[in-house]
Amino acid sequence: MDIENLDVKNILGLQLPTDPRWINLAEMQLEEILTDHAYCEQKAATTCITLIQRYSDKDKLVRDLSPIVTEEWGHFRLVLAELHKRNLQLGKQRKDVYVNKLIEFQHKGGSPEDRLLDHLLTMALIEARSCERFKRLSEGLNDEYMRKFYRRFMESEAGHYTLFIELADTYLPKDRVRKRWKQWLAYEKEVMIEIEVRGDRIH
Repeated sequence: MDIENLDVKNILGLQLPTDPRWINLAEMQLEEILTDHAYCEQKAATTCITLIQRYSDKDKLVRDLSPIVTEEWGHFRLVLAELHKRNLQLGKQRKDVYVNKLIEFQHKGGSPEDRLLDHLLTMALIEARSCERFKRLSEGLNDEYMRKFYRRFMESEAGHYTLFIELADTYLPKDRVRKRWKQWLAYEKEVMIEIEVRGDRIH
């Protein structure tokens, strides 16, 4: 993946870029952004653990997600260390409106294959949007140190996004994956239009 020229639509597939106001709001609320980021990394790790437990019969999924658990938890520790270095506190976990909206779109009931597909595509979409947000931070923050800090996360999330798509392709027909992925991207665009632009949230 071309990290230097990461394109929101052509590479990540996202249909709507982040509102330019977000980066300015985020810079004014660094403690809140770091807190929310820490919890995002924590939730990513625990979600991967849940997927491994739920789909323990799928060997490739278990093998591929196991190191992601370690990586995401390592990211949590990096963000936590940054908070402590700045004498900031890890605040309370907040309701993630964006992720909750995505969960609403997941198949409820249906076949086990439908549920697996939506679980994987939900994660792919969260990772893609996180990558896009980290790209904004790595380019738009005035603090050079923090730009570099977020670049490393951008690079990592780009790889995670593709992994979840590849896992979906492993266990389901590719045409089915692509059709559902297009539906997810269209839905995510509407979510991004609907939810409030807030500088204290990664999503």
